[in-house]
This record gives sequence, structure tokens and C-alpha cells, in this order.
Amino acid sequence: METKLTRGPVMKTMLKFAVPMILGDLLQQCYNIADTVIVGRFLGENALAAVGSAFSLMTFLTSILLGLAMGSGTVFSIRFGEKDHKGLKEGILASFVLLAAVTVVLNILVFAGIDGIIWFLRTPEELIGMMKEYLVVIFAGLVGIFLYNFFASLLRSLGNSVVPLAFLAVSALLNIALDLWFVAGLNFGVSGAAAATVISQYVSGIGIALYTMVKFPHLLRREPSVRLRMSRVKEITSFSALTCLQQSIMNLGILAVQGLVNSYGTTIMAAFAAAVKIDAFAYLPVQDFGNAFSIFIAQNFGAKETERIKKGIRTAVLTSVIFSLIVSALVFVFAEPLMTLFIDAGETAVISEGVRYLRIEGAFYALIGILFLLYGLYRALGRPGMSVVLTIMSLGTRVALAYALSAIPFIGVVGIWWSVPIGWFLADALGIGYFFAKRVLTEDNRNNS
Repeated sequence: METKLTRGPVMKTMLKFAVPMILGDLLQQCYNIADTVIVGRFLGENALAAVGSAFSLMTFLTSILLGLAMGSGTVFSIRFGEKDHKGLKEGILASFVLLAAVTVVLNILVFAGIDGIIWFLRTPEELIGMMKEYLVVIFAGLVGIFLYNFFASLLRSLGNSVVPLAFLAVSALLNIALDLWFVAGLNFGVSGAAAATVISQYVSGIGIALYTMVKFPHLLRREPSVRLRMSRVKEITSFSALTCLQQSIMNLGILAVQGLVNSYGTTIMAAFAAAVKIDAFAYLPVQDFGNAFSIFIAQNFGAKETERIKKGIRTAVLTSVIFSLIVSALVFVFAEPLMTLFIDAGETAVISEGVRYLRIEGAFYALIGILFLLYGLYRALGRPGMSVVLTIMSLGTRVALAYALSAIPFIGVVGIWWSVPIGWFLADALGIGYFFAKRVLTEDNRNNS
């Protein structure tokens, strides 16, 4: 099924496309949440701290592949909007080769540098063995992550966001079942949790690849006139590299903060590990809405539907802000019960710090909702460099303030939590100011983008 986002009521079209993406990534979060809940409940605080720290690293690695896939998806959407069939097929080939090569390089680097990675994360001595055990297994899932993100990005660029959701649903349920079997049933420890995630990733990756090959053979079938061209590789790279850089900077900043958090010991690590999962789950819908919004804008950009783009921006901002305010209220009220899902109620120090994190950061989800829309807008309009600038503003501020504020004795770890919304606010101000100052949707700027 291919869906054109260049026609029909704007809000209905956007939401119809966005909702399966949101549901899909909420299910994907179940990979990590299942690990965290089961590890925290069955293996204890130390195991939770180790898995939580490793999660930040895997998010960084996944972000590289996700950034490349998202950038590629923007090109696919534009070609689809232009009805350039040959350009679309050559873009698909160039993107697949590029992502496959990057995946191979990443696998080599992470396995060769595993000890250095653990040192960089400032992992406490008592957690090093457990964290290494987890990482050795979880790194094996990078190929599955590549397959899923590439083919999901391709299908979504054609307006099909339902099929990626279906494969994630199966994968998420499988992951939970395997987690319980490997960790609680067979006592495989943290390596069992990692193995459950890796197996599930391969199920979704291989499954969606086979589906695409069967249902869309015309996109993947070799034709004499379609070949790997450097011009297509450069085009994919120009969109993907900056999007990838944006995603990598975002998560490298998070890794830097993770190292600072680790320096405060196991209790703060465990609180952060659980709270970050809740946090990511809470604002994931607006992140996915921003990605869906980007594809909507890209298709209409390719079709030169400027007025529809403007209407889409107004609709998306209103929708994102209202949703974010509702979620902020829910997280504030239910912060403590949410923390007890991940850690035993007797771990009062861990729960208390996690609640404090959630009530500080969770109050400002509307700011990150707007920021995700800005990322998607500039990526779709052929200005991915601006998305990188906004990421540097957001994450650079976060890292600098986290280290500066936490060093003040009467502020301490709370400074790390407050650095996040401050970074979001400054990036939003810059992105909105640039939009109006540069008048990016005028005809002259469209032609120059």
C-alpha cells in the first residue's frame, strides 16, 4: 500500500499516517522496558544499573543507523512526491549499500573497543563484568537494527506506516516472552536479557525485509538502467550524513551525561536507568509525530504544495503541544507508581531520585515536542544542517550545564536534571527565530534549498 500525503484533509491525513508510527515505536520501547523491568525485578539494583548504562550506548549506536535511514527516507519521499520512479529505485540501492557498509564498520569498532567503551562510561568497578557480559551479546543485534530501520524507512516514505507497526508488535511480544524465559526461567542473567532483545530484533528486521521484497518487487527488482551511481550516493549522503550527525550528536551528548551520572554511584545510576525509560516512553509519541510530519512535509515539498505545508505546520504544532501538556501532567502525578514498575518499592532512595528527575524534566515535554517538529521540518525542506545546529544547541547546553551545575555543592545531581529543559528551550528559540528570519517557505528560499 502506497499513500500520497499530498491530498486530503491535513490533520486527518497526518494523524492517520503518524499513529501507526507512534504505536510502532512505543512497541519498540517495550524491548528496553521489558529488559529494565525484568532485570530490575529478578536480578537487582546492580544489574539494572549495568543494563541502563548499556542502553545509553546502544541508543547512540542505533541513532547512527536511524539517522541514515531517516535521511534516506526523506529522499525517498521527495522522489515519490515527484513521481520519479527511476530516481527512487536508484536512491533505494544507494541507501542500502551505504547503511550496510556503516553497519559492518560499527560492528568491527564496537567489538574491538568494548573495554575502552566501558572505561569511557566511567562504569563502577563492581559493574564492569556484568556490563561487558551484556554488551558482547547486545552488539550482535546491529544487523537486525539496520534491516528493520532501512525497510521501515522505505515503507514509511511511501506512506505505509502500518506494516512496520505489525512487525514491531510481533517482535515486542517475542522479546517479552524470551526475557521472562531466559532471565526468570533459565537464570541466564543479563546476557539472557540481551539475547532476548537481539533475537527479537532479527525477527523484525528479516521479517520486514522479506515482506518488502514480496509486496514491492518493482522497487527492488534490478533493471538495466538502474545501477549504483555516485551521484545518488552523494545525494543520500548529503541528506543522511547530516541527519545521522544530528542523531549521533544527540545521543553522544546523552552518553556524556551518562558518564557523569555514573560517577554518582549505583543508586543514582539505577534511578536514572528507570526514569530515562519512562521519560523516553512519555515523549516518544511526539518524536514519532515529528518524523511523520517530516515525511508529510517532504512529499508536499516534492509536489510543490507550499500552502499545504504551511497548514501542516500549524496543525502539527497545535497537536504536539496539546498532547505534550497532557503527558506532562500524567507523568507528574504518577511519577512514583511508574518508578515502582521498575524497582522494588523498598528501594526508596532510587525511587525518590527517579521521581525528582521525572517531575523536573517531565514538566517541559511541550518544548521537546516543538523541537522534534523543527528537526523534521528542516530535514524535509532540504536543510538538515539546521537540524544539526539545533541539536548542538540543545545537547551542547545540556552537557555543559550538567557538568557546571552538578559541580556546585548545594545543587549536585539536580543540576543534571535541570540542564535538559534549558537546552530544549534554547534550541526551540533558535529554530523558530531562524524560520521567521529566513522566511524558509518563500519561493526564492524553496528554490535555493
